[in-house]
Amino acid sequence: MSVTVSKADGVTVFTLTSDPDSAWPPLCQIFKNLCYSPVCCTVSQHLRKIQRASQTVLGTLQIIVGLLNIGLAAILLSTHSQLWQMEFTGFPFWLGGLFIMFGIVSILSERFPSPCLVVVNVILNLVGVAFAITAIVLYSISVADIYMWGMCERNDYWYDRHTTPSPSVEEAILQRKCLEGKAMLLMLMRGMHAVLIVLSVLELCVVISSVVLGIKSLRSKEKGQNKSTDDPELYSPLLQEVSTKPSV
Repeated sequence: MSVTVSKADGVTVFTLTSDPDSAWPPLCQIFKNLCYSPVCCTVSQHLRKIQRASQTVLGTLQIIVGLLNIGLAAILLSTHSQLWQMEFTGFPFWLGGLFIMFGIVSILSERFPSPCLVVVNVILNLVGVAFAITAIVLYSISVADIYMWGMCERNDYWYDRHTTPSPSVEEAILQRKCLEGKAMLLMLMRGMHAVLIVLSVLELCVVISSVVLGIKSLRSKEKGQNKSTDDPELYSPLLQEVSTKPSV
């Protein structure tokens, strides 16, 4: 399949010629030709000049957010608390992996700013907006479902066989210290959930910023191309110089 592009009067026309011998469907052939097209895959110095190091900074932030999601979730699950949603779905781990992937693509779109890669970065970060909102909702639900069943509870069977019916002073002190430790552990777990929610909000802001920057870069590149090809004043000095040359 061959793809040709023609522009006239603000209208862009794509002409597609399918390959009848190819086993791929037409849609896959279109994506293949667009990805291998020199227009889409050539590194644009104009895009590099516009983006500068902004996408690298945003991508680095996304990678950090993803790593913190995975690390803090591993710490929460190691406490053996009843975080059934987190244990059953494992959402912090795949969300963290997605955030890391979005960050890597953002860095690559700044290092190799081809139009195709910038478009892919914009699309992935638009998807990242939905995942960041999902992370905020899931962590908000999880922070309300923190339970620590069995902690500081007395084993009645062992107690009836080895102790007297009335608790001793030492047992009361141990029970009080255990309850204090349980309250501190719950506070730490809620604090880590709050950090994860803040990181998800940060991820939402970062992906929105990356989308806006990518769209601005593409629009600026298109305006620059239109100005360079459609403005007759850019060519008028050269034409005047040629026309005023004396003939030999």
